[in-house]
Amino acid sequence: MKRRHFVQFAGSTLAGLGLSQMNISHQAASYGQVLAKSTNRKLALLIGINKYSSFPLDGCETDVELQRHLLIHRFGFNPKDIYTLIDEQATREGILAAFEEYLIKQAKPGHVVVFHFSGHGSSVYDPDPIYIDEGKVNKTLVPIDAVLPDGYPEKGGAVKDITGHTLFLLRSAVNTENFTTVLDSCHSGGATRFPFKIRARDGFTPGFAEISISDLEKEFQDKMLGKLGRERSDFIKAYRTDIGKGVALTAATSREVAADELVNGFHAGAFTYRLTNYLWQNNSTPASAIPKITQEIYDRYRNENKFKQTPQYEAVRRSGYEKQPVYFISPETPTANAVVTEVTGNEATLWLGGTDFSKLNTNTVFNVIGGQGKVIYQSRDGLVAKATIQGNVKKDALLRIV
Repeated sequence: MKRRHFVQFAGSTLAGLGLSQMNISHQAASYGQVLAKSTNRKLALLIGINKYSSFPLDGCETDVELQRHLLIHRFGFNPKDIYTLIDEQATREGILAAFEEYLIKQAKPGHVVVFHFSGHGSSVYDPDPIYIDEGKVNKTLVPIDAVLPDGYPEKGGAVKDITGHTLFLLRSAVNTENFTTVLDSCHSGGATRFPFKIRARDGFTPGFAEISISDLEKEFQDKMLGKLGRERSDFIKAYRTDIGKGVALTAATSREVAADELVNGFHAGAFTYRLTNYLWQNNSTPASAIPKITQEIYDRYRNENKFKQTPQYEAVRRSGYEKQPVYFISPETPTANAVVTEVTGNEATLWLGGTDFSKLNTNTVFNVIGGQGKVIYQSRDGLVAKATIQGNVKKDALLRIV
């Protein structure tokens, strides 16, 4: 695979992007304890879109919650510094404005920044593509208001997608190197032959009418280039050379699709669910985490004819960032299977983000990490569980199955 198969900044596979793989005890019970010890701010923008007018999805909002709970309870993010855009909020204008307001304007050197997108990926005609030998195509993120032209595929036209080039410029404007992009989407056509949904909206396809970016996209790129003091020729050279900043984690290669699946009774991205579940239970780097997650997806779908999804990672060239802790944070909290999100009398509500569901049965016991209390599992709705309490159990307590 070619080294730049990803992001190209995102162009990312957008799910695609396509990244290429580069060669290939402290007991804190609440995020508040971690925040008290933290010296650098942590910012996140999490986007999930299910309610597309065409090819709606099911698991993207769950992906946002998976990331949100992980960032708060394992990685010490202040909930007030996690910004989310769901469905109707995630218009093209809304996404670009949120990126500028919450990430570009607020991040300082040394801060940690996470950008996560779960939704459709697509592709458009691009006169200046990342890979010259792969045709004039650019991968895109699909906002909720980016619809195909009337009459497609017989008739072409412009779409309001956000291209990988634009994402490259946005990331370049964020004033910290500790930047992680996570993309759970894909760019190929909306296949329906699998027993799950594909995170792709139809777009630029050989033999179909030409799909191109809107004038809004070109104008926004020119605005960003002006702010960054860059010439377009230098910009094109830059995004063909490197991802620009930090680390990118994507759900699949540029030629693959990404699954929106039903797993353990809830819908989620095959990639996001396994990534977050793994990070609850392990301290890891992108270079070690992604192969583990890739193997899990392969094992799950090995008997699914013609389906292949290969998560990818890429870091700034010669930076070594792929060997740094995921999200550039060494968690001060212990690994865990679950967290207490609410306590009422002798009953608790749990988030099961790091749970192995094969080990979960009525009356399964969770120990409070670093404490004496116990939590007895009773039932669940998706990732949210009800349990009874024995001993002293507080909100935000981390739990591990006995």
